[in-house]
Amino acid sequence: MAAVNIRQLLNHWESSGQLLHIRREVDPRFELGAVVKAVKGKQPLLFEQVKGYPDPMTVGLGGSKELIADSMDMTPAELLPRLVAAIVSPTPTRLVEQAPVHEKVITSRIRLKELFPVCTYHAEDSGAYYVSGVMVVKGEDGRKRYTSIRRMQLLEGNRTGILISSPELFQQYKEFEDRGEPMEAAFMFGVVPAVVLASQISTHLFHTDKLEVASSLLHQPLEVVQCKTVDLEVLAEAEVVFEGRILPGVREPEGPFGELGGYYGPRTEQPVVEISAVTHRNQPIWQTILPASYEEKLPMAISREIALLGSVRQVVPGVKDVHITMGGVGRYHAVIQIRKVQEGDGKTALLAAFAGDKDLKHAVVVDEDVNLLDPLDVEWAIATRVQADLDLFIVPGAKGSPLEPSHNLRGVSAKMGIDATCPLAHKEQYRRTHIPGQDEIRLADYI
Repeated sequence: MAAVNIRQLLNHWESSGQLLHIRREVDPRFELGAVVKAVKGKQPLLFEQVKGYPDPMTVGLGGSKELIADSMDMTPAELLPRLVAAIVSPTPTRLVEQAPVHEKVITSRIRLKELFPVCTYHAEDSGAYYVSGVMVVKGEDGRKRYTSIRRMQLLEGNRTGILISSPELFQQYKEFEDRGEPMEAAFMFGVVPAVVLASQISTHLFHTDKLEVASSLLHQPLEVVQCKTVDLEVLAEAEVVFEGRILPGVREPEGPFGELGGYYGPRTEQPVVEISAVTHRNQPIWQTILPASYEEKLPMAISREIALLGSVRQVVPGVKDVHITMGGVGRYHAVIQIRKVQEGDGKTALLAAFAGDKDLKHAVVVDEDVNLLDPLDVEWAIATRVQADLDLFIVPGAKGSPLEPSHNLRGVSAKMGIDATCPLAHKEQYRRTHIPGQDEIRLADYI
C-alpha cells in the first residue's frame, strides 16, 4: 500500500533494509550535506543526531525512480502514465478538523533557528537555507491550491528570504504587493515523494490542484487541515508546517547559493516571509533535500518528461518514450525514442522537443532498439548511426535557462539536436547482433 506520511514510508524502508541510519552526530553546517553527497541523494538516510537539535532528520526519500515508485506502490515503468492519469483525473482531498501536524502549535516568540536544523550546504552559500519546504498558495481563483518548492534563506527571528523563480507565482505576488497586501503562504516539511513529485508539474500547462494530483497518485484522498493563522489548507500528516505571509515592499539580499546546475547563483534582492505560526507533530522528523542531488533533480525531470512526451506526440505519433537525464541536471538533456515511419521523423521530434521546453539544450532521438535509459547504448547509437553533416543541427540564439551560466553570458542559448535513428532505406544494414537465448542465461546455473 502507498505511504501517505513519511513515518509509514520510513518504517517500510526500514523493514526492507533500504533505510540507512546515520548514528554519529553531524553538524548541519557542511557536514550533513557532505554525508548526503557521498550517496548522491539516492539513498534514504535518517540522521539520528544533528548537532544542536533534539529531533532526527531524513533525506533522500526520492533520489531514484525505484524509490519514488516504491513509495507509491507502483513500478518505475508506471510512473509517467500514472502521473499523466493523476493530472487528468485528480482525487479531491478530505478536510479534517484535527490533525497530527497540529499536535504542537507555536504562534508567539518564534525563533526559527532554535526549532529545527537549518543547513548550510556549500562553501560559498550566503547562509543557512530551508530547501525542502513544499509551499502552498491559493490560485487567483481563490480555490485551487498550488504547491512548489522554494528555497528560503534563514534571517533573524521569524523571518526568511524566499526565491520565487516561477513567473506566474511572482506575478501573483506582485499583484498583492501593488495593493500593499501580503501574500499568504504555508510551507510543509516532512512529506512523501508523491507530494514532492506533484509539486513539480507545470502550473502554466496544467492549472490543476497539485495536492489532488498527489492524492490520485496515492489512490486515496489525502487529509488536509485548515491553518491556524492563514487561510490555507495543508497536509494533516505533514511533520512540520510554517505558516506566514510574503511581505509587500520588503527585500533582503539573497545568495550566492549552490544551485541545480552545480554553480553558485548570484546575490540578488528577494522578498521576505514573516512566519506567523509553526505547527508540528509530537517528536517530529525533520526533512531536507540536498541541493543539486538526484532527489532534487529527479522529480523535476519526471514532471518535464510529461510535457516533453506531449509536445513530441503531437507531431510524431510514433514516439515511444522520453527520458530527461540526470547528467543534464534534470532539465537540459533529453533522449527521445521513436518508431520511425518516414524520413524526417527524427528531426521533427527534436524541433517539437525544443519548442515545448525552453530549458532543453541538447536532445538525441533514437530508434526502438536503443535503450534510452542506458547512456552507453545512446552513445553507441550516436557513434554508429550519426553523420554530423547530415544528422546534427543547431538552433542559435534561442531562449534558455537562467540557472545555466553559459546561457547567462549572452542571455540566449544554442540548441543542438542529434538524429541518431537509422535511415529507413538502409535499415537492414543496422541490424544489431544477437545471440539466441542470451536473455535467459543465468550465470549461477553455469558455476
